[in-house]
Amino acid sequence: MLIEAAKASLLIIDIQERLLPAMAEPELVLAKTNILLSAAKTLALPITVSEQYPKGLGKSVSALDLGGATAFEKLSFSCWRDEALKTHLINHHENSCPLVIVAGIEAHVCVLQTCIDLAYAGFGVFAVSDAMSSRSIVSKSLALNRMRAAGVEVVNTEMVVFELLERAGTADFKSLSALIK
Repeated sequence: MLIEAAKASLLIIDIQERLLPAMAEPELVLAKTNILLSAAKTLALPITVSEQYPKGLGKSVSALDLGGATAFEKLSFSCWRDEALKTHLINHHENSCPLVIVAGIEAHVCVLQTCIDLAYAGFGVFAVSDAMSSRSIVSKSLALNRMRAAGVEVVNTEMVVFELLERAGTADFKSLSALIK
């Protein structure tokens, strides 16, 4: 299945002040997530952000361009197991957005549990491998394997952007493809 902009939303999971510095390749996660955010804003995709226990782990990092995103605090690891987030995501699904593009940290905990829960709930889930991380590369690799086994599509940022765009020769293509180079 390809990602269609008219049917997709972006979910950014727990890229927070005290978590991001402990991750493998934090700069890559930040850069790729900002590209996803630019694409989502350009193509008018709904953007949702979760923050795991922000009192202890801090808010989302200020280097993320989250303007206009709907943010939720949570304690459960899976976004799907937080009632407010679950209701929000169900509303997206019911309003013709059954596809969820997912980025965030940690890949083997909150991202994994959210992706599997969303897939089992009937969403088309696209886990963006270069826009997620864990403290350990091994943990991320194990998470990606489990996601694939659960029916989650594992993709990278470039795949997401070009699938959302669908074609070259547009103003959106020109601005977004420049971010990939």
